[in-house]
Amino acid sequence: MSPNGIAHIQLTVRDVAASRPFYHHLLVETFGMSIQYDVPGQVFYCIGARTGLLIRNAEPQHRDTPFDQWRIGLHHFCFRLRSREDVDALATSMQTFGAKIIRTGEEGPWAPGYYSTLFEDPDGIRIEALFIPGSGNLDRIKDAPLAPVG
Repeated sequence: MSPNGIAHIQLTVRDVAASRPFYHHLLVETFGMSIQYDVPGQVFYCIGARTGLLIRNAEPQHRDTPFDQWRIGLHHFCFRLRSREDVDALATSMQTFGAKIIRTGEEGPWAPGYYSTLFEDPDGIRIEALFIPGSGNLDRIKDAPLAPVG
């Protein structure tokens, strides 16, 4: 069995109403995704480009708990873009929107040609977007034999 990507990611945020403008800008205005569900103050879910991303409110007892990428759970997530220019355009768009930018377009050592931007949503959840020419690290494993199980 071989998965066909990740169908969706659900993020828990402190306040959907406060986070919705950020995710609307990123997903709808910038990426052109479609709104699947939009229940004010409860859930915001967009789909497109073989990807789904949903935000939902934290339970009341957890709304004052800050996001920490080093706790168990999500560290960050990353969108794959089609060019270095797309990475730069996204960084500019998010910076203009007022997102906290960790780094604008920058090369990284993780794969040949790796180029990415990193920014945070209103709760500090880190979002990366990258461009890697070709298949990136997948080129290294596509011809490798399967490792034995067990």
